[in-house]
Amino acid sequence: MAGTAPKPTQEIGHTDLGRRIAARRTELGLTRAQVGDRCGTDASYIAYLEERAANPSAGSLVRLADALGTTVAELTGATTEQPPGRGTAWLDSELVALSETECRRLLSTHGIGRVAIFTPEGPAILPVNYVVAGNDIAFRTSGEALLARAAGTEVAFEVDHIDDAMKQGWSVMAVGELVGVTDGGALQRLDAIARSLPWAGGHRTHWMSLTPARITGRSVVHR
Repeated sequence: MAGTAPKPTQEIGHTDLGRRIAARRTELGLTRAQVGDRCGTDASYIAYLEERAANPSAGSLVRLADALGTTVAELTGATTEQPPGRGTAWLDSELVALSETECRRLLSTHGIGRVAIFTPEGPAILPVNYVVAGNDIAFRTSGEALLARAAGTEVAFEVDHIDDAMKQGWSVMAVGELVGVTDGGALQRLDAIARSLPWAGGHRTHWMSLTPARITGRSVVHR
C-alpha cells in the first residue's frame, strides 16, 4: 500500500544501478554530497539515482563513474557475468607483501572466501560465507558436506578483493586446522554475529572454524 514502504537508507539503492552506486560510494566512504561535488551535481540528484528508477544520460553516467573511481560498465552491471581482473595492468604495478596486522584487517568480520581442502578425489576449493570471531575464521556448512568431513585436517582459507577500475587488488590466505564447533556457548556467539544465512541455501547450520597457524597476504598497487 502507498505510504507503508520503509524509507530507503543512504547506503542501499532500490534498483540495480542505485545499489551499485550506493555500494561503491559506501566502499569509498563518501557522502552523497561529496559524490555530487565530484561530478558537478548535488546530493539530491545522487539520492534520486540511488532511490528511484532513474535513467541518467550517458554523460551523467560517465561523470558519476569517474567520481566513484569506476567505469560505466561496472555501474550499469555490464560486467556482472565476467570474471574480475580483465583490465590491463598499469605499467608501474607492483606486488607487495602485507603484514599480519593488515591481513587481519582486510579479513574484516564477514564476507565470502574460499576453503581449499584435500578429498579422496583430489584437491577441492569451495566458496563459503564466513565470519571472523576473535582470531578464528568460521563458516557454516551441512553436516554431510565435504567441508564437514574435512574436520581435523589442515586447510587453506583465502579471501580477496579486485578493483577493476583502479586495477588494484589484494588477497589474504590463512592456513590452519579445520574443526567442527560443538561447544554450546561458541555456537551461540557465532549465530549472534552471523550477518546472514549462507548464500548457497539449504540446511547449512553446521559451524566449522579454523584458527590460523599462519596468515599471509599480498597486494597489487601502482605508484
